[in-house]
Amino acid sequence: MYVLIVDDEPLARKRLRQLMDNFDGYTVVAEAENGEQALHQVQALKPDIILLDIRMPGIDGIETAHHLSKLSKPPAVIFTTAFSDHALEAFSTHAVDYVLKPIKQERLKEALDAARRPTRAQLKELNAEDDTVRKQMCVKIRGRLELIPVDDIRFFQADHKYVTMKTDAHEYLIEESLKSLETEFGDSFTRIHRNALIADRYIVGMTKTSNGQNCILLDGIDDKLEISRRHLALVRKKLKMLASHH
Repeated sequence: MYVLIVDDEPLARKRLRQLMDNFDGYTVVAEAENGEQALHQVQALKPDIILLDIRMPGIDGIETAHHLSKLSKPPAVIFTTAFSDHALEAFSTHAVDYVLKPIKQERLKEALDAARRPTRAQLKELNAEDDTVRKQMCVKIRGRLELIPVDDIRFFQADHKYVTMKTDAHEYLIEESLKSLETEFGDSFTRIHRNALIADRYIVGMTKTSNGQNCILLDGIDDKLEISRRHLALVRKKLKMLASHH
């Protein structure tokens, strides 16, 4: 079984590697010091199991596991953490295991032997406990996972079962609901229509089409997104607020 070790502390990685040396049937194929590296390593090396630290700067372990779950064959995830948060009790099922630091050899072996792939429900449960807002969106492009900084996104627009995510140069399709995106990014994005959420930081102004429809103008793109009557007052208020900040 190929194992990837992910931890932002070199000593913790070394300790795990030493423990792994004692086990037959497991090979440490690589180490990563953050979530972004881990995603690239997983795609390049296709490990069977990932020992994943939860608290890391940038993309933490829980967000990394979420991104990994979008792969067609995700590795089994064993979280390693120094915190026995009550949140961790929520997933002490065998499917997503976790081992507490300082890590004991027997406990690690038990987790490795029982390693399974996390189910969506478990990841959802983890995320419910973890209310951090993502800094990057994970999209699948030609079978590969790519990370798109949330700060680059101009808008999310719903169309049937997909949501289009637009940056200045690209459009991506993601399988998330506008409602959940609004809940997560409500501090920096504004709903302007039942089918659209726009990034506050890129709002330039409002315009009217020839048939009198109000549209929003966003920096860096030509799209003119319709503002529904229901959301017009809120958008006007937001524009006023942004004008007073500049």
